[in-house]
Amino acid sequence: MGDNTVRFGLLGCIRFASKFVRTVTQSSNAVIIAISDPSIETANTFAAANNLSPETVSVYGSYEELLDDPRVDAVYLTMPVTQRAKWAVTAAGKKKHLLVEKPPAQNAAEIDTIVEACESNGVQFMDGTIWLHHKRTVKIRETMFDSGLLGDVRHMYSTMTTLVPEQVLERLTKEAMGLAGAIGELGWYPIGAALWAMSYQMPVSVKALPSSVATNSVGTILSCSASLQFGSTATATAIVHCSFLSQLSTDLAISGSKGSTHMNDYVIPYKEDTAWFEYTSGAKFVDMHIGWNVMPEKVTVDCSGTEESQEATMLREFVRLVQGIKRGDSEADPKWPEISRKTQLVVDAVKKSVDIGCEVVYL
Repeated sequence: MGDNTVRFGLLGCIRFASKFVRTVTQSSNAVIIAISDPSIETANTFAAANNLSPETVSVYGSYEELLDDPRVDAVYLTMPVTQRAKWAVTAAGKKKHLLVEKPPAQNAAEIDTIVEACESNGVQFMDGTIWLHHKRTVKIRETMFDSGLLGDVRHMYSTMTTLVPEQVLERLTKEAMGLAGAIGELGWYPIGAALWAMSYQMPVSVKALPSSVATNSVGTILSCSASLQFGSTATATAIVHCSFLSQLSTDLAISGSKGSTHMNDYVIPYKEDTAWFEYTSGAKFVDMHIGWNVMPEKVTVDCSGTEESQEATMLREFVRLVQGIKRGDSEADPKWPEISRKTQLVVDAVKKSVDIGCEVVYL
């Protein structure tokens, strides 16, 4: 391994982390050299399942041991959200760069603590919202926003739902999922999508929709919709929805003053090697309202290379930033922690609206 290689350690050996192992294995400038879990048995089982050889990958039975390994440049955090802030701050104090699963914290105050620790120690922070790094996301920005085809954003509709078996729902506790429940775990995506479409302009107010809020017997939020208002005169609005009670959906529709665009798979594309979106511009009904004057245009993005998936492009960006810091060429990019913080602020506001009887919360 050359000095340019970024050496990763895993804090948490959940099954989902296998996807990250796969991505790093396909990378030319990153490698996993250590994994850890509070259960050494879990860590060993994970190592065996992911073909991580004990000759090249150290297996630790505690997070502390991994963070004390001087060879580790960066860590990927996957433990429950209720523990992420503690270990993110600890890792930053050990000069480890942070790639943290979303949501990275339980509230904005925790994110501020994490970011402060990263800034104090000169390390990069990024959360694991992979769709922001997809080539399609970049293409939509170029095609619709930068070109002016969309015009000014007027309305957005976005969802993230996934059906959880009924017998599991009662086991979704606040201790495991965090205080925001589905709003943090799933709502992070549609809220983040609305902010992305607004170039991270913050909404002036949010309001949870009363009929949409569902909880289990221990009070964990399982489903919620909310409206977001941007601009004092409702310049743009968004409806976001998240739920553990509905079949999988990841819809994103954006309507502008000149055009519109939509996807049904913005979080994770239907296929890894290709993705697409549709748009219209200048659409209107023809005479007698018997049809439209234009058909939707379909734009397809090729992601067939081994390093072209959204996970790979996220890793490449993170590694690039870490390499620059290691060489002394650059400092940590504040863009990514700022995106995380703004998303969390809106998550917090939706949760607060639920708590006060679905009243309006002003930001």
